[in-house]
Amino acid sequence: MKNVELIGTKRPDIGTSKANATRRNKQVPCVLYGGKDVLHFSVEERALNKIIHSPEAHYVELNIDGEKRQAVLQDKQFQPVTDAVIHADFLEAVASKEARLNLAVRVTGQSAGVRKGGKLNVTMRKVRVKGMPDKLPGLIELDVAGLDLGDSIHVRDLNLPGVTVMEKPEAVVVTVKMVKKAAETPAEAAAAAAPAAGAAAPAAAAAGDKKAEPAPTKK
Repeated sequence: MKNVELIGTKRPDIGTSKANATRRNKQVPCVLYGGKDVLHFSVEERALNKIIHSPEAHYVELNIDGEKRQAVLQDKQFQPVTDAVIHADFLEAVASKEARLNLAVRVTGQSAGVRKGGKLNVTMRKVRVKGMPDKLPGLIELDVAGLDLGDSIHVRDLNLPGVTVMEKPEAVVVTVKMVKKAAETPAEAAAAAAPAAGAAAPAAAAAGDKKAEPAPTKK
């Protein structure tokens, strides 16, 4: 994984009111855990957004009031209306401890099935994994060039040396399916059901073949 630096400031006072005051100053309350202690701090919202909205996972070198610690972003919370990040949890990266991450899936190449008219579906955008910090990749990259119509890549097919995938082995990550034919519109359905132009309807034809009989005359 790539390394990025994030500068933070310790938060000696915690609680809802203090956290809201921090957010009003364009800072995001954060917590670092998993190491020797639990550390509450805040970081600039704009700087944190660059990490949160990146498709790749990163090692984050936290510089908190001059004290540097390496961590990975573990969780984040968003404001439901504005979608602004309002809290973030970091897990300290300790060489002797496994870390757990959600790795993004990135596909490369053009599927043979897509060239035949199929559609590529990425059914798992992120995959849960765990492993030692030095073994974790930034993302999962899958070459789909060899996938034909009906082919899939399952969790059991992922090749991540030194990493344990925490998903069901049979779960589908990527698949190629034939695009279904669009449903007929009512007008198209009616046109298909109607007789061809110039052809008489069976009932009408039968009626035309039978000549009208004259009415009986009275004697």
